[in-house]
Order: sequence, then structure tokens, then C-alpha cells
Amino acid sequence: MKFATEVSAGPGFSVPEGRDSGTRKATVSVIIPTLNEAGNLPYVLNSVPSWVDEVIVVDGRSTDDTERIAQLMHPGVKIVHELTPGKGAALKAGFRAASGDYLIAIDADGSMDGSRLGDFRDALDHGAEYVKGSRFLPGGGSADITRFRRFGDAGICFLMRLFFGARYSDATYGYFAVRADRVDHLNIDSDGFEVETLVNIRAHRAGLRIAEISCFEGNRIHGASNLSAFKDGFRIARCIVLEKVRGHRGARV
Repeated sequence: MKFATEVSAGPGFSVPEGRDSGTRKATVSVIIPTLNEAGNLPYVLNSVPSWVDEVIVVDGRSTDDTERIAQLMHPGVKIVHELTPGKGAALKAGFRAASGDYLIAIDADGSMDGSRLGDFRDALDHGAEYVKGSRFLPGGGSADITRFRRFGDAGICFLMRLFFGARYSDATYGYFAVRADRVDHLNIDSDGFEVETLVNIRAHRAGLRIAEISCFEGNRIHGASNLSAFKDGFRIARCIVLEKVRGHRGARV
């Protein structure tokens, strides 16, 4: 497993308890936001390794069998109901409900490979506090992204580097992990899809030790995506500008 560290350890940084520390093994919670993903959950939940300690499915607005399928496929799943629309709202609810030392967010559409969860865990074990999946590092890729969306992602990466000095290779991929004791530093206050970019900025500004790991994005298995390249790209750019204007800073570690 290879990962690239973006920033050095900040003040007060310590290696998390895990396999490298010689103490107890860190526990892992996987958070899966859902909205009418009954057709995709069998694949997603089957891809989650058995060593994962807790699986949390955040739902509340689905009109299909999402909740029933989740419980059928993974009897130990924790269902969290969140009626506020948006991925940001679902992530906040999932993080609040999680009990693990490491929290890993994965999409429910089948585009993210659950077998890579171990790479996120390993990066946290080796000292990272926030781990970002990237489709554009060597070894990564995407079967789904268009040239227009790739260009837009590069533009967003440029804005984050220009405004905040954050050097990410992928700005809009939502496969990420964070130590539970660092979640408050992200101060997630967005309900929408732009949360994926916002947490990247907040992690950087809070001085978290950040790593990127290569990932491959597959196609959505069932259903149609609700993403709009132009509309969502505008929302993300607006989010970045507002973050700069507001001068928000997470609690530094």
C-alpha cells in the first residue's frame, strides 16, 4: 500500500493507537450515506471486510427497500435516520453515531471498492489523521469521470491551493477517513454534496496530518446519479470562495 503525506505533523500530534503502537488495535466504523440504494447495497456491504467493527447506514428519506436490504445483508448494521437532505447532513449524522477510533466514509452506489478500506486504516495506523482517496494518483483511475468533470476537479484543486495552500490531487472524490478524535476539527457545517471539498479544506486548515491514497472509481451499479457537473461545480466553487471570505479555521491540533 502506498500513500502520499501532504503535510507534516502539527503541534500535539501523536501516532494513533493501532498495530504500529504495540497497544490495542484501533476500531473502525464505516459510514454509508444512502438514498434509494437498495439495488447497490448488496454489492457495497459484501465488499466491506469482516474486520470492520461497525457499519452505519444513514437513511431516512429512501422510498425503496434500502433499510430492509441493509439489515438483510448485514444483520449487525446500525441504521441511522436523518431526514435533512444532503450528503453533508448524512455524514454528520453518521459520525455522531459512530463508536470507532477510525471513521471511514464510503458511497452507497457501488463505485467505491470496499476492499480498499484496509489501505485507509493502514494510513491512519502509520500516523495520518485524515486520509483522502484520489483517482488521480499513480495506480488510481475512474471508469465514470468525464473530461469536463476532470477539468472541473483540476480547477477546484487549483482554487484550494491558491486560497489555502492545500495540495490535493483530487478535490471531489468522497472516499475518505478520519480519526474519531479529529472529527470536531473538520467542523462540518454543510448539508450538501460540497461537503467533500469542504472537509478537505478544513482538514488542511486545522493542521491535520493528511495522506492521499490511490483509488479506482467504478461505475454506479444501479440507478442514476443525482450529480450535475455544472450545478454542483458552481456550488463547490462558491463554497471555496465563502470559506476564504469567512476565514474559517478549524481548531488546530
